[in-house]
Amino acid sequence: MSSPESPQPEPHAPDNPEPSIIAANGSEPPFPGTALPPTTPPPAENPVWNGWDVLLIIGLTFATIFVSQFAILFGAHYLFYPHSSLMELAQRPLLLLISQYVIDLAVVIYLLLLIEGKYRTRFGSAIRWRWPKNAWGLLLLGGVMLLVLSMLENLLPMPKDTPFDKLFARPRDAYLIAIIAVSLGPLVEELFFRGFLYPVLARRWGMAWAIFLTALPFALMHMPQYGWAWGALAVIFIVGVVCGTVRAVTKSVGASFLVHVGYNGVQMVIALFVTRGFTHMPKAIATILLQ
Repeated sequence: MSSPESPQPEPHAPDNPEPSIIAANGSEPPFPGTALPPTTPPPAENPVWNGWDVLLIIGLTFATIFVSQFAILFGAHYLFYPHSSLMELAQRPLLLLISQYVIDLAVVIYLLLLIEGKYRTRFGSAIRWRWPKNAWGLLLLGGVMLLVLSMLENLLPMPKDTPFDKLFARPRDAYLIAIIAVSLGPLVEELFFRGFLYPVLARRWGMAWAIFLTALPFALMHMPQYGWAWGALAVIFIVGVVCGTVRAVTKSVGASFLVHVGYNGVQMVIALFVTRGFTHMPKAIATILLQ
């Protein structure tokens, strides 16, 4: 028993108390006196490649365009058309289509060699190629987008006569274009723009800017086909924005590919009926087909 005359000493805190550090998520550090580093959420897109790799693929693509077109033209001149000039051959739709096939396949090979060869990463998972469950819904979205943009085209100055019309001079060439439009064309474009370029831009500037900065070159790439008409540029830019948004939301290049195929596919079906199987071509087929 203690008395007021002889009180018990009260316990006191140590001279150098160690602070109790609690992490933002409520957990304590593993060792007393050690602070946990601030936790930041990982970026939504974090590809193994970088911007320099994107520039490398672009440079290789331009080199392939230059070399392949000259090789195809010289080969066709010396083997099949010795009496035609190179300028005349450059206007032949069949040779242009062959060149397009070669360029598209080359781009896919470059992407494969870079991702699987340099970075030792599986191409499908790195590029975010996931086949969505609602495939028919995405194809339908592409078709609906075409119908909506067709109404917008009535309010915009659209081209009347373009270089694109020459590719439909013969039914054979028109069918080849239709096959590219629903297969290799959208596949390569989605692999590069939404699968390869988009994640680099999204990691650096975020989703919104990445969608915009992939849709713009996507539209500009198609402009020579339509005589650089700004109405066509606006329509194709919107297509790029929709495909980019689908890619960002679903995190699937397969999803944006299906939307792209739906858009192009409905175009080709409409053109097939309007032209009676590509046998009665209107004066400006480009007003029907905006890829």
